[in-house]
Amino acid sequence: MEEDIQSVRSILAGDKQAYIDIINKYKNPMYATVLRMTKNPETAQDLLQEAFIKVYEQLKKYDQKGSFKSWIYKVAINHCLDQLRKKQIKIEQVEEEQLTNSTTPEVVFLKKEKSRELERLLSGLPEDERMILLLRYANDLSYEEICNTLSISLVDVRNKLHRAKKKLRNQAQKGGYFYDVSQRG
Repeated sequence: MEEDIQSVRSILAGDKQAYIDIINKYKNPMYATVLRMTKNPETAQDLLQEAFIKVYEQLKKYDQKGSFKSWIYKVAINHCLDQLRKKQIKIEQVEEEQLTNSTTPEVVFLKKEKSRELERLLSGLPEDERMILLLRYANDLSYEEICNTLSISLVDVRNKLHRAKKKLRNQAQKGGYFYDVSQRG
């Protein structure tokens, strides 16, 4: 976190390389989040670029006391949600081959099927619960970082995460799947 705050100070002092370093540090995990929101690689890339511009423009508003990681995710997620609402961007299904490194047809097929089923299960959750699950498990944010990112209380994060995992578990078991969604808090 101290490294991020130092980078922010450098960017505010005019250091362009520090801004590039921040982009390089956060682009992949943030892209994964935006891709899960849009389900379209091109749209995700465009929105992520716009989000990084917003981060740069709003950097003076970052108070340097809280988690920079939460703040940058909050800017990106809010920008994406705004754009999805405004432009009513058509959400398309992501081809899972773009997300896998495996080349054997059997492994690709199994990963694709599992991923489709998980996407289907996730799409049945309310947006806020789905977002909390993604931030916690796909982006490895702490409870506190999720609170800051979504501007909700710790109690709300814990309750919504618990409800989401319970709903996912129930839906998965009804469909004959037995994903373990309770490995981590």
